[in-house]
Amino acid sequence: MSRSGYAANVSDPSHDHFDIEEPLSEEPTSEEPTRAGRIQQQFERILAGSRLLALIPVVFLMLDAIGSFVYGADILLRTAHFDVGEPARVGGRLGIFLVVMDTFLVGATLMIAAFGFYELFVLRKERDEHKYWLPGWLRMRDLEDLKARVVSMLILVAAITFVDIAVESHDEKGVLFLGLGIAVVILALTAFLRWGPSSKVSRKDGAGPES
Repeated sequence: MSRSGYAANVSDPSHDHFDIEEPLSEEPTSEEPTRAGRIQQQFERILAGSRLLALIPVVFLMLDAIGSFVYGADILLRTAHFDVGEPARVGGRLGIFLVVMDTFLVGATLMIAAFGFYELFVLRKERDEHKYWLPGWLRMRDLEDLKARVVSMLILVAAITFVDIAVESHDEKGVLFLGLGIAVVILALTAFLRWGPSSKVSRKDGAGPES
């Protein structure tokens, strides 16, 4: 081998000079890839552990849901106290019952969002004991499932809110315009559920759209 690091061809004695061939490649030491692999594994462990940060929105969403349930129950108890004493005025308090229903639905929506974050980011689904920890309709495989369930609840909340305003309001024109606006929003959300990415995934898996 020459000093320049190139291999010389001396197999043919008829040649009075050396043929310069391709430079010899130096084999990398086994220590370098091993060290790089260890660094990559440590970095991947850090990334995998960072998914536990999703517990922050899970906790606060659950606290919001509890607050919504408590607020709705407080309204219901205060209203029921007066309704029992004056049952003839129950008809005039229909809007309050709709507000209670609305607050409960908001709390349920917040709970669904909390379940989704926990199931998608924290729960290790390969563990058999967690296979049936939620009802089937609450099992979420990706963010599209989470968005579909939250959007479904938002449609219901919007409808209940409109009915509440329509019952209590005396502005017919304002109620009409509000109803048209809510109808457009509901149509857009329904179209998202029907033809959005989540429905495509369901049809691809053979499950079909949810009824």
